[in-house]
Amino acid sequence: MSILPKFIYFGTPYVARDTLTVLVEQGFVPTLVITNPDAPKGRGHVLTPCETKVWALEHGLTVVTPEKLDDTAVAEIKKYACEYALVVAYGKILPESLISAFPKGVLNVHYSLLPKYRGASPVEAALLHDETVTGVTIQKMVRELDAGDILAQEEMAIGQDETTKELKPRLIEVGARLLVATLLRYLAGEIIPVPQDHARATRAPKIKKEEGKLNLSAPAFDNWRKYRAYAESPGTYFFDPPTGEGKRYKITKAKYENNSFIVERVIPEGGREIAYR
Repeated sequence: MSILPKFIYFGTPYVARDTLTVLVEQGFVPTLVITNPDAPKGRGHVLTPCETKVWALEHGLTVVTPEKLDDTAVAEIKKYACEYALVVAYGKILPESLISAFPKGVLNVHYSLLPKYRGASPVEAALLHDETVTGVTIQKMVRELDAGDILAQEEMAIGQDETTKELKPRLIEVGARLLVATLLRYLAGEIIPVPQDHARATRAPKIKKEEGKLNLSAPAFDNWRKYRAYAESPGTYFFDPPTGEGKRYKITKAKYENNSFIVERVIPEGGREIAYR
């Protein structure tokens, strides 16, 4: 195999870590890994590196964690003289000055069938809207969010009872494999990018914590959709009783049966997981 062009990898959470693992296994080793800075986690708010940074350092890769992608950061990144970049769940929007710095462009893995569900929460949006099919898109990034030309797509069915906890790992696996296959063809000049139909675009904005609050008296299927969509983050919860000084219960297991939303296991506020009634 000929020498592969140098590239930079942008990614932060476990989604990016797992994709980077596959890339490196297949011989695509980044010159530089860029992640978000260490962030406070847990009750002690201890500064903690993200999953991608930890993995990259353990495997001898160079990592930088700029607070902002400002002119100074872009100038430093340009010094690495890389041909292209890959972005997987990085968490920041790349400025045009950075996108244009890569002669072969910037490729992004997005976990929906673009132009459907552009934004930060495409997997959650698919479950929230009770989709039966989703997929992965490899796009060539532009300044507008998730609006770049499509290089490859792969569909996959959504299981009837799947939540984000089960669906995301499957999408990550498909996306990593598709990215490797697409890269080989893209770098060889064998792919003609296909513009998105912007008129068909839908949005999947960032999820707020309060969106996980359920009212158990609400329509059962609405609660079921939210439980599936928010199972990983931010999680779903309710108050019992629902008004006044009710106790907060985080839902850890639920099901939809006979047109009813049935909460099976919960974590009471300040307590341990228990069966619910």
